[in-house]
Amino acid sequence: MSKPTLLIVAHGSRRQASNDEVRTLASNLSAVRHADIGEVEVAFLELAEPSIAEGLANCVGKGAREIVVFPYFLAAGTHVAQDIPEEIEAFRAQHPHIRVLVTPHLGAAPSLPHAILGLVAPGEALAA
Repeated sequence: MSKPTLLIVAHGSRRQASNDEVRTLASNLSAVRHADIGEVEVAFLELAEPSIAEGLANCVGKGAREIVVFPYFLAAGTHVAQDIPEEIEAFRAQHPHIRVLVTPHLGAAPSLPHAILGLVAPGEALAA
């Protein structure tokens, strides 16, 4: 059985360097070789390519039977609450044989406060 493909969905930017940061993140995640994740791909909501629909199609084109979508957003605004779920539902309607799971967005990660404190207060012990 193949491992699920991780699809990182970011907003997208007119600034190419910002989009490249997301691509670099995907590359770095791929290098980790996690036991539960296969390929790592990216898609963008707007202003950059591939679109979410294209990103999902790329995953299927590479053989994915299961896709884990990770919304790379800090807050649960309209994009997280409405736009991304609508894109996923449209894909599911066209590809009912592909399992698509959507994780909570980045801002909802329980480890995010520790990651932030690790950046702003390096060397200090973090209290749980």
